Amino acid sequence: MNASSRGVSAAEPDTHSRALIGVCTYNEAANIQRMVQRLRSALPTADVLVIDDDSPDGTADLVHEISENDARVNVHVRKNQRGLGGAIVAAAQVAIDSDYDFFINLDGDLSHDPAQLPALLSLAMASPEVDVVVGSRYVAGGEIVGWPFRRRVMSWIVNRFATLFLRLPLRDCSGSMRCYRVSALRALDLSTLRCQGYALLEELLVRLHRSGSQFAEVPITFTERQDGLSKLTLREAVRSMWFMVRLAFASK
Repeated sequence: MNASSRGVSAAEPDTHSRALIGVCTYNEAANIQRMVQRLRSALPTADVLVIDDDSPDGTADLVHEISENDARVNVHVRKNQRGLGGAIVAAAQVAIDSDYDFFINLDGDLSHDPAQLPALLSLAMASPEVDVVVGSRYVAGGEIVGWPFRRRVMSWIVNRFATLFLRLPLRDCSGSMRCYRVSALRALDLSTLRCQGYALLEELLVRLHRSGSQFAEVPITFTERQDGLSKLTLREAVRSMWFMVRLAFASK
């Protein structure tokens, strides 16, 4: 399902539903203040939770400074833990435990534009049958800016694998800009998720799809980070692909 065919407005969603935006960080001091400010501007009624893996560059301290003057911003530091997958699960669990209606996730390096989040949340609110709205780089209107050819090929391979072997009804299975209905996440039991790395993004979709969840995609523009270093190394990419192979052959 593509939002462009639904005629859903990208205006600020109604304020009756509660949304939590989860941002997972490690050494994002160069980006995090601008990130939080833009999130608060894009969705003023949503709460922001930064899950930081004890960044040595002071990322969490910068968020603490913001939270002192903004009750809608909080930070949780994970000690002796590392990995995007585990951090996303930690943020999603807060959304479940605190009875939010929607959980929104996106990268913390400004490669995702917070201004595009209202379109995801509006579609989720307008479509009670949809459990996950994915911000997609690969549907009509989606775009990637600044990626080298190697990165584009890697992403294409991952997404083709997810479509063909994981049987996911999506064009973009590896992007993290998503809006989840919390009731669908609650039914999963997040403690049973196994991946601590990037492949958690596909594992979540597979588990939700197998439980009967419905998906939709809206086009977004993904821009290569301008500051800081990417955490997606070749080693992590290979580890993620291996996990997805195992996931493809796991019993339903």
